[in-house]
Amino acid sequence: QVQVVESGGGLVQAGGSLRLSCTASGLTFADYAMGWFRQAPGKEREGLSCISRPGAPIYYTESVRGRFTISKDNAKNTLYLQMNSLKPEDTAMYYCAVRPSTVCTANYYYSEAYRYWGQGTQVTVSS
Repeated sequence: QVQVVESGGGLVQAGGSLRLSCTASGLTFADYAMGWFRQAPGKEREGLSCISRPGAPIYYTESVRGRFTISKDNAKNTLYLQMNSLKPEDTAMYYCAVRPSTVCTANYYYSEAYRYWGQGTQVTVSS
């Protein structure tokens, strides 16, 4: 049974940083591409980033490119999202998701392209 668990959310002031973590068990972690999504109240879920194997392209949505960095530690079965220069509009529930593929593609931001999801971790950025 695959389990995906996010952690690291919290309350931070604008301009601050947070690092989210996501562990996935019940699968061979290195074999799967993974992504981060977020959903703010009253808004649709937004795909933020996708990462796969070393050397493969990493995708970022425009709103976070240059501020957020995704990384994947296969030895620790852990996915990360380093978030810098946070803005109040980054406030949302953040989700980690496992893609049933070894690579990310241009449709990385479609939630339907991911199979397993965590419960989310809340990030709140105060102004």
